[in-house]
Amino acid sequence: MKLQRMLVLLASLVVVGFSNVGWADKYDEARDVFQQAGASGQFFATAHGYALFPTIGKGGIVIGAAHGKGRVYVGGTHVGDTSMTQLTIGMQLGGQAYSMVIFFEDQRAYDDFSSGNFEFGAQASAVAITAGASASSTTGGGSTAGASGGTHNATTAGGYTKGMAAFTIAKGGLMYEASLGGQKFNYRPVSG
Repeated sequence: MKLQRMLVLLASLVVVGFSNVGWADKYDEARDVFQQAGASGQFFATAHGYALFPTIGKGGIVIGAAHGKGRVYVGGTHVGDTSMTQLTIGMQLGGQAYSMVIFFEDQRAYDDFSSGNFEFGAQASAVAITAGASASSTTGGGSTAGASGGTHNATTAGGYTKGMAAFTIAKGGLMYEASLGGQKFNYRPVSG
């Protein structure tokens, strides 16, 4: 019992440490990286909107957690704030930070996401952007990864599934994982 509490505390500290990385222009920098990265860049011109997470921190030892804060944009305008939380149980060890963008194909997909509490199903996946090898991760917690050559010379492939397309870029860390868990998103519109 004490070991489980210690592991959860350790995972939480790693997540908090990674989730506070960055400053005021972190959203512009993250958007620029995704815009310059192959297929994800093309989505900015055609998507109804998108949710952008500059840094999501993830860590775990058997029990893992991930958390990140982001903004939601429609027509290039910041319309809301969002947060992502993920809990995982399974074979995992380490910590990492990554950026993520979720594109909304149309108003219906945006409405689904912004309804308050949204959760990706187990079949949803995110395309991990790398430069020499393909990689992918699922919001259900499993992941595979290859070598990365940097964010500005990255290539991507992917499309919409149920009106949404998600892309990730690793920022740092190392994590071995074969776990189960889902990502939950909270949305709060910008008041004003």
